[in-house]
Amino acid sequence: MAVINRIAEFHEEIKGWRRDIHAHPETAFEEVRTADFVAGKLAEFGIEVHRGLATTGVVGVLDGQSNKSGRAIGLRADMDALHIEELNDFQHRSRHDGKMHACGHDGHTAMLLGAAKYLSETRNFAGRVTFIFQPAEENEGGGRVMVEEGLFDKFPVESVYGLHNMPGMPVGTVSLRSGPAMAAFDIFEVVVTGKGTHAAMPQLGIDPIVTAAQIVSALQTIASRRTAPLDTVVVSVTQFHAGDTWNVIPETAVIRGTVRSFNKATQDQMERDIERMCRAICESQGASMTLRYERRYPALVNSEAETQIAAAVAARVVGDEKVMLGADPLMGSEDFAYMLQERPGCYVWLGNGTEGGPGGCSVHNPHYDFNDDISVIGASYWATLVEQTLVK
Repeated sequence: MAVINRIAEFHEEIKGWRRDIHAHPETAFEEVRTADFVAGKLAEFGIEVHRGLATTGVVGVLDGQSNKSGRAIGLRADMDALHIEELNDFQHRSRHDGKMHACGHDGHTAMLLGAAKYLSETRNFAGRVTFIFQPAEENEGGGRVMVEEGLFDKFPVESVYGLHNMPGMPVGTVSLRSGPAMAAFDIFEVVVTGKGTHAAMPQLGIDPIVTAAQIVSALQTIASRRTAPLDTVVVSVTQFHAGDTWNVIPETAVIRGTVRSFNKATQDQMERDIERMCRAICESQGASMTLRYERRYPALVNSEAETQIAAAVAARVVGDEKVMLGADPLMGSEDFAYMLQERPGCYVWLGNGTEGGPGGCSVHNPHYDFNDDISVIGASYWATLVEQTLVK
């Protein structure tokens, strides 16, 4: 492994940043302390700081030893935490009840700060690097907001790159793929309206629970019977709410869930099929329904040229044998997809550790913690990407 020696020298500093951020988790668009921390570090490094995009976003701009070409690339890290009660008991556990860094965004932020520190010291590149610290990746689309508020108009770049830690992958490995790499993320809500009545006299009402239960079962057939076998889609019902007492059949039942897919045509089909299926079942029971269907995140699509660049850079850091090019796509979703709709780029996965060892706990789990052992690897990847892409 060929991490950058200078970055390895301040590994403990990166770890300290990461653990400070972990102890003070902030959720979507509320990352005030985190943004202050990031902006303060960038200013300390002598990097030009811009604030205000997407409320709590921070952008740092650094020119290399020369910038005659006018070339620029963007590096993005997410900063937000999740609404999860942390169950770890180490010293840097969350100090905010009901919030924790359960996806490693604390580590992503610290690694990009580490790269920024090194690059500000050396400036061993020709061009400009834009450090994008994004709020609200979890569900709320902070990446979309930054783009809509003019991120790439204010800070032009030719390409943009992101990364995410990956529990289950060994430390020192990197995986990536060109083309669709992460699924689109849609949500739906079906409100079934029947006729409330006494639970002892169901014949006098229209039971929305029975109707909604049929809908839940029927939705399981969309992926298996309404979609081509090679067109990957996952439909999951994640919430079912109805009634609030023992002896009343309620007036309404609410079903919520998600749809994951890889192209717009499938999204269109899913929205049509869910609406048609729910309406038909409700009509057969004498109930009515409304459907709210939202397309939260598009599919994340890596461009071919930038994926090859990222793979070559990763190989310089971890070795050819530790880079898995052509990895399977993930059904999870990422709002970095919005940035990739505007600029070519690549999103890679960095091994966080295997099950049973440090970093092996899955994300979005109350026992998760980012593995500080990978900080030097991630920061070295970022710095090498800049130096190899913006060659002097």
